[in-house]
Amino acid sequence: MGYEGMIENGLIAVVKRDCPTCVLVSPVLAELERRTDLQVYSQDDPAFPEDMTAVVDDTGLDVSYALDIEIVPTLIRVRDGEEVARSFGWDRTAWQEISGLTGLGPGLPDLRPGCGALNQKPGRLRALKVRHGDAGIASRQIEPGEEEDLIETCYERGWTDGLPVVPPTAERLVAMLEGTARAPDELLGKMPPGLGACTVEKVAINAVMAGCLPEYMPVVLTAIEAVLDEDFALHGVLATTRFVSPVLIVNGPITRRIGMNARGNALGQGNRANATIGRAVQLAIRNIGGGHPGGVDRATLGNPGKYTYCFPEDEDGSAWTPLTVDRGLAAGADAVTVFPGYGLQGIIDERARTADELAETFATCLRALDNINKFPAPDAVVVVGPEHERTFTADGWDKARLHAELLERLTVPADTVMPGCNGIREGAPAALAGGSICKFRPEGLMIVRAGGEAGKFSGIIGGFAPGGAPHAIAVTKEVRP
Repeated sequence: MGYEGMIENGLIAVVKRDCPTCVLVSPVLAELERRTDLQVYSQDDPAFPEDMTAVVDDTGLDVSYALDIEIVPTLIRVRDGEEVARSFGWDRTAWQEISGLTGLGPGLPDLRPGCGALNQKPGRLRALKVRHGDAGIASRQIEPGEEEDLIETCYERGWTDGLPVVPPTAERLVAMLEGTARAPDELLGKMPPGLGACTVEKVAINAVMAGCLPEYMPVVLTAIEAVLDEDFALHGVLATTRFVSPVLIVNGPITRRIGMNARGNALGQGNRANATIGRAVQLAIRNIGGGHPGGVDRATLGNPGKYTYCFPEDEDGSAWTPLTVDRGLAAGADAVTVFPGYGLQGIIDERARTADELAETFATCLRALDNINKFPAPDAVVVVGPEHERTFTADGWDKARLHAELLERLTVPADTVMPGCNGIREGAPAALAGGSICKFRPEGLMIVRAGGEAGKFSGIIGGFAPGGAPHAIAVTKEVRP
């Protein structure tokens, strides 16, 4: 228990002026000082209590931290440098037992609760943990120069995605780790392409830089686990000259708890959770795995989703089953689906009044994915806007019906999409001549609902892997704390 300069035998009291109970018991403390050995530590004002002959300044809160003070006033009995008794708040009986004195505070009530100790305030406690080496941080800490601009330092060290990042101080890291129950040293896997050890702590550092709040951490960690899944084939997604990027689709009540936006501009800017969760994953891939543009990242064009690409499905506003159910999870599950996708291709149809008409528009837009002869095509996600969903549901179509109708309309005679057809060298495999072929494998065409209430618009996120490829496909993981 010992702290330099602390009394070895006697009483210790910890108080603060900004506490009515501490003010109330200040005459009792003065009496204890006269009648026994007492050392008083003041958390906020070394001149309080005024009627004491000596008060130790603990405005730095180091003694309070060492003593693990939770409530002030706290009275502690020390014997041979070890604590043998403690009481917090004002409790006449307890104070008399600890001090061995009677008749304390005759004009005071018998009991009075205390106030929260300053060393327990979250920001102060994190700083104290860091200062005393109790933060449990394994990552190498860099001490910046006195006049060094931390944001510029992040640029100089290659930690950014081209935009400014939040400097990952130790205190910010401790705060971020409070957002998860997982141990900081838990290994999530090896991050491609450099196969850096991807721990919870390292992900948290990148979440800090991305601008996340601690409550986003379960979603960020789940997304990281999903992109590290062998089926997602992150190395291939990074190394390809195609310009795909991890797309995060979040489902479940957690989207509401952390304030994600599934409605107007859901795939755009403006929502902190959407933007920073996706960015944290991208920064982790860059900083832990070494996935730098011009290095392993060989994308011909790139796409804005390489900054961030994250949105939730609008389960509350939809009449359809959510993606989680389509992917085999229970309704209401918190989950993240990652998909290797391009930017958004619009589906514009403001005149269709029947489900059949609108499905034809969807099918023709999907037919153009990659190119009209590309059969089979990579997987795809169809993001259905609310007005289009209402057109389908008005005719009694649920998501399963729309899915089946699209696959049927996208199944064509293979001879019509062979190399050379439509003036295009791309085409279906020659072995399929004389038969039929579908643009997508059934499980490779996913449908989600998101977007604002106004506008008869939907969108397509085209995927990376050739149809039927065993890897570089969507992966869904349930969120855990």
